Amino acid sequence: MSNPVRFLFLFIIILNVIPIFAQVKSMEKDLSSDEIEFVPRWTKSAIWYQIFPDRFRNGDTSNDPELEDQKGAWPYDQTSAWKIHPWKADWYEQQPWEKENKKSIWYNITRRRYGGDIQGIIDKLDYLQQLGVNTLYLNPVFCAPSHHKYDGATYHHIDPNFGPDPEGDKKLISSEIPDDPATWKWTEADKLFLKLVQDVHKRGMRIILDGVFNHMGTNSFAFQNVIKNQQNSKFKNWFTIKSWDDPVKNTKFEYEGWFGVKDLPEIREDENGIVEGPKEYIFNSTRRWMAPDGNVTAGIDGWRLDVAFCVKHEFWKDWRKFVKSINPDAYLTAEVIDSVKVLKEYLKGDEFDAVMNYNFAFICSEFFIDQQNRLKASEFDKVLKELRDAFGGGVSYVQQNLFDSHDTNRLLSHIVNRDLASYRNWPDYFQKSKAENTKYNVRKPNEDEIKIQKLMALFQMTYVGAPMIYYGDEVGMWGANDPCCRKPMIWDDIKYDDEVFNADQGKREKADKVEVNKELLAYYSRLTEIRKKYLPLQLGNFNSILTDDKNEVYAFERNYNGQKVIVVLNNSNNEKSVNLFPLEEDKYVDVLTGTEYNSEKQLHFMVKAKSGAILVKD
Repeated sequence: MSNPVRFLFLFIIILNVIPIFAQVKSMEKDLSSDEIEFVPRWTKSAIWYQIFPDRFRNGDTSNDPELEDQKGAWPYDQTSAWKIHPWKADWYEQQPWEKENKKSIWYNITRRRYGGDIQGIIDKLDYLQQLGVNTLYLNPVFCAPSHHKYDGATYHHIDPNFGPDPEGDKKLISSEIPDDPATWKWTEADKLFLKLVQDVHKRGMRIILDGVFNHMGTNSFAFQNVIKNQQNSKFKNWFTIKSWDDPVKNTKFEYEGWFGVKDLPEIREDENGIVEGPKEYIFNSTRRWMAPDGNVTAGIDGWRLDVAFCVKHEFWKDWRKFVKSINPDAYLTAEVIDSVKVLKEYLKGDEFDAVMNYNFAFICSEFFIDQQNRLKASEFDKVLKELRDAFGGGVSYVQQNLFDSHDTNRLLSHIVNRDLASYRNWPDYFQKSKAENTKYNVRKPNEDEIKIQKLMALFQMTYVGAPMIYYGDEVGMWGANDPCCRKPMIWDDIKYDDEVFNADQGKREKADKVEVNKELLAYYSRLTEIRKKYLPLQLGNFNSILTDDKNEVYAFERNYNGQKVIVVLNNSNNEKSVNLFPLEEDKYVDVLTGTEYNSEKQLHFMVKAKSGAILVKD
């Protein structure tokens, strides 16, 4: 073979081999990525909805809690007049029986129970599915006397007042040896909850529960036994006891409460985390809800872990292994509100899959809400990238991207009270965003403020990570921080009293009408529909394409398997002209509005104030 022919032959081989080699390298890269990912794949497509059970829906009035059911919960009042609270009532208006005790509004709000239950959630699964959410996170549902139920009496039973037979359940529970799983029975509330799980799964949805394993309530079976038997209690090592009732030594019973809160005795830890007795109970309770009677398909799909930062890493490492041994596809998310440096220790693949992404909320507040110290588009892009790139293993795609929760003021009230304090400065903001602060405005948001929420929701539903809606945000609920962010859900079939009263018991100049914001609800439903339809919004990479600081316009694209979605946000108070280039010559459609645009290597169009566009090739 002559040299020219040999060269030509080799050249042809190289032309054919290079694409194959590149394809193999690409496959290797993909395989490598798969190997290092430790998050459940399904959570990349999750659209979360957080439910506070007592305030979501009263589906069964026959199980409404009685005053006796509050025993052990602050303010420990078992004598003042009390009734189940009217779902439709003006939030700050004290009812006649509340006025009788002559206590503050905050005292009485804490005593309120609205009767939300498991049946109420089941009844509203159609609503949730129509909204477009596919994954539910429930605040605590286990036995507890408070409205929030972070003061658990047990971890292995659903609260009897959430089920159809409270008195029968209580009798059944009392017949058990609480730390012996062999004696555990399924109460009617437990069974109804498992029906909820079954109904959720039938709809192709998922559900996770709140695990509150750092502390229990003073009503807990273990702590009550310690109070009764003191040093002779078999549960004496479950808690950090500082001193015992001892007349000889002249000491009183004293113990460690969570951050000094005596209602919440902390579970004891050693160098390995939670000690053996309570650890075994937690593990047994975990198995019970993840694989009821050994059936993983009938169990929950994961956990949200309350105050996870208060429990040592060693415990979470052991617990994750246990959880994943039951269901490798289970999702674990933690409440850790801290810097990226701290979060990294929890998100290496040996503890949690994600956190409640408060850092996302802080960044979004600084760009969309804050006025005095507002981020420019380029700064917004920079801090988003830092947060997005901080974690490996697929974490950024499954973070719970939230704006608010049961521990913050609601999004709309946050917008009303912009610049009150820095959301990022959590302890300071937590206090200043409460309605006890006389500077806090509790009024209903106006249309301009709702536009900001809609723009934020547009970003939330198109950005990297799993969007999370706090119940009622989609219908326009407002409220200050705890307890006012926990108002009863607004439903179409209930006629609500106007909000007339302020927190200080004065009256507003103009009554605020309480009703479903149907236009906002439809907008949220459209956004969830778009997110589910276009895979790039769930799984695609992220690339910012415009950071216009002068005009306050930000644009980015999401790409997946050759499909591209372009998102444009106008964060200014005026309509803006947007020019995107270079783009392929093609027709683009704003899937939010149906507006069509033709691109000739660039795309020029107008975006209304506090609005955006989601562009897809036609």
